[in-house]
Amino acid sequence: MIHSDNLKPGDKIPSERELTERLSVGRSSVREALRSLELLGLIETRRGEGTFLRDFKGHHLVELLSTFILQDEQAKKDVHETKYLIELDCLRLIVQRNNEEKLNNLYNWLKKSDFSDDDFFLHIVTLAENRLILRIWLILKEYDIALHKQKKQMPRENYFTLLEALINKDHTAIISAFNILRKLSSR
Repeated sequence: MIHSDNLKPGDKIPSERELTERLSVGRSSVREALRSLELLGLIETRRGEGTFLRDFKGHHLVELLSTFILQDEQAKKDVHETKYLIELDCLRLIVQRNNEEKLNNLYNWLKKSDFSDDDFFLHIVTLAENRLILRIWLILKEYDIALHKQKKQMPRENYFTLLEALINKDHTAIISAFNILRKLSSR
């Protein structure tokens, strides 16, 4: 509704009554949802004026939600594992899409840059050329950061090894290099 109504931060959102009609839900459900959004800091209510959309860019929503969603150890492991599975699938997509020029550009960037693991894999996921996968990976990455505040950086050579395997389209070497980067046992 925010997108379809082209609402921007500071804009007034529809009243409870209008939201009830447009969403075909009960007024108590709308009231509860608005209260939750206000607690998250995404909207603000001004007495006598209405409810307004707040600027949520840079909002720490992922960290906040992770405290509710990721309370058990299995959920935390699932985030980590799912992120890794997406990265591995992105490596397969890159090989299928055969984009040597972009891989060479990434190789040159690696040589010149001081990069983090997240920087490297953001490039990898972007090279897979699937926007939905990119969005999902970005969310999982934020959850992963919230769960593991300090991440150990692997040696630079390990990233080069993975990239060289990608350039050579060597599936076995790709999986091996990825497993080393992610400290996974070979299966």
